[in-house]
Amino acid sequence: MLKLTYIETGFYLEYLAKSLEDWVQERVVLALRVGESLYIEPSTAAFLLPMDLPDLETLVMEIRRLDPESISLSAGDAEYIEVSLNGTWVSLNADSDEGVFVAAMSHSIEFFLLKLWQDSQVSASVLSE
Repeated sequence: MLKLTYIETGFYLEYLAKSLEDWVQERVVLALRVGESLYIEPSTAAFLLPMDLPDLETLVMEIRRLDPESISLSAGDAEYIEVSLNGTWVSLNADSDEGVFVAAMSHSIEFFLLKLWQDSQVSASVLSE
């Protein structure tokens, strides 16, 4: 499963080797034990990837073949493609902009998407130097 952690300055994407249900259950138990409120709802999340990533077309084909319901791609503009994921939003309250979004899809798409996102972060840091 993929976990997107949203903070004030952006987000971080990581792979978790757990089922969505197990992760949510652990998060609920943790919230109960520490006495914090928790807001959970089905949702969608989106982020941008540069259009010039070398393996982007392979991702498009894999999504069509394996998992067209969980993830969609659409042109953002001439330089970026928008990746939209269906999953679950977890935050401290309903109005929070900070929280965690988790989404389960085929493992190959999860790993491939993570690799492309990591490649885009390396490209962005090289450009900013």
